[in-house]
Amino acid sequence: MRTVISDKPRTETKRNQLEQIKKFTTVVADTGDFETIREFKPKDATTNPSLIYAATQKENYYHFLEEVLVNRRKSGLSGAAQIEDIIEHLLVKFGCAILEIVPGRVSTETDARFSFDVEGSIKKARRLVKLYEEQGIGRERVLIKIASTWEGITAAEQLQKEGIKCNMTLLFSLAQAVRSAEARVQLISPFVGRIYDWFKAANKRDYLGAEDPGVQSVQEIYMYYKKFGCETEVMGASFRNIGQILELAGCDLLTISPELMKQLSESHEPVERKLSPEKAQ
Repeated sequence: MRTVISDKPRTETKRNQLEQIKKFTTVVADTGDFETIREFKPKDATTNPSLIYAATQKENYYHFLEEVLVNRRKSGLSGAAQIEDIIEHLLVKFGCAILEIVPGRVSTETDARFSFDVEGSIKKARRLVKLYEEQGIGRERVLIKIASTWEGITAAEQLQKEGIKCNMTLLFSLAQAVRSAEARVQLISPFVGRIYDWFKAANKRDYLGAEDPGVQSVQEIYMYYKKFGCETEVMGASFRNIGQILELAGCDLLTISPELMKQLSESHEPVERKLSPEKAQ
């Protein structure tokens, strides 16, 4: 029996949208859930107290909280100081576990109460980095999330000089982005979704694609940075739908929730690169 070999070229399995985005943007997991991180294989991960709290509500993460409670029982602290100590150790414990999965960096957030406190932000950041280093994690793999207030950026400017890399969060404007670049912070996280939410509620209409004010804000910041040679990385954040993500394909980094990563992984529609340094010139 003769075997017939087709001369037609083989077609590769079409990449899903998440894989396509990874070709020109660093994908970051916006979650504290390890299984999601393993599934979608991002390079970095971002966490915040709310995400860690959500993770600790799942039975398979109970032991993290239990271990911290047992280990910190003899800290000699009490009251609010003891609670703060437990939270710090829990954040770092999750961060260390995440760094066993991702090859890049993890972002850990400072206490929101220090958003308008320069010295408080600096002290908390130093403390978190020290806890990571005690676990054998170099500071180059840790980003400390600080609110993009005047005080927060001032604190980050000092921390950067100490080799503590900062991720400026709660960033909604070009003015905040420019000041962050002047402070030579490592990375900024301009929010898309919260700007979108405000305009949608204020104007009682939806915004799609390139007309989305949140998308336009990040595009403006990215273009400014690339035009003027700012070294600070831009990581789009706070997404409400995959349309917003696709409009920012090509941004330095995008931090994406598990739900939206899943949607991207299930779609095989082509992804067009919308942002690049060349387009900013």
